Amino acid sequence: MMLAVCLLSGGMDSATLAYHARHEGSDLICLHFNYGQRTERKERSAAQTIAGLLGAEEFIEIDLAWLARFGESSLTDRRLAIDRFQDGREGVPNTYVPFRNANLLSIATSCAEARGAGAIYIGVQSRDYSGYPDCRPQFIEAFQKVVDTGTRDETRIRIMAPFLDMTKQEILALGQGLGVPYEHTWSCYQNEDRACGLCGACHFRKAAFEALGMKDPIPYEEDD
Repeated sequence: MMLAVCLLSGGMDSATLAYHARHEGSDLICLHFNYGQRTERKERSAAQTIAGLLGAEEFIEIDLAWLARFGESSLTDRRLAIDRFQDGREGVPNTYVPFRNANLLSIATSCAEARGAGAIYIGVQSRDYSGYPDCRPQFIEAFQKVVDTGTRDETRIRIMAPFLDMTKQEILALGQGLGVPYEHTWSCYQNEDRACGLCGACHFRKAAFEALGMKDPIPYEEDD
């Protein structure tokens, strides 16, 4: 089995990604990042649970506190209100963490090269997402060149982004077939107890479950 580094936030997409990578025949090193996000505790718990259920080779937590110090994202700066989902929104919502995925992939590359892993799995998508520039196919293609250029000549690490051209509904359908325990995942940007149902992450998650005629197993504020 190939050893792979999997970015595991604890959300719906990353959990599906981890199950997909395991199904594809990879032993997993799961990387989880804490960067001062509002739901850090809940995300960490979800990621740890998913990694444990998959029997990951390692679960490594990385502290990226400097992203919160830089600010300019409502995920890390509580002076900013979390943007609610707006259909037809122009521009990038304030939940974007500047250049976050480049930081995550850089650290994942260091881990992969040090551990001898042949792949890095990241769950970005570009079909029905919130407009984040570091989720575009062009970004993944460019970063693959960075990895190829900046590692040892004998190193071969492939960035795997299998969800790039998939919708959230398609990702959920894939995960359903893989038996992903979505009750142990968390997507909400705002809350750690009951999902707000209003942020972009909640919107796309809820829409995917509704489109497939499934009940989302996590609690929402509107359920009260």
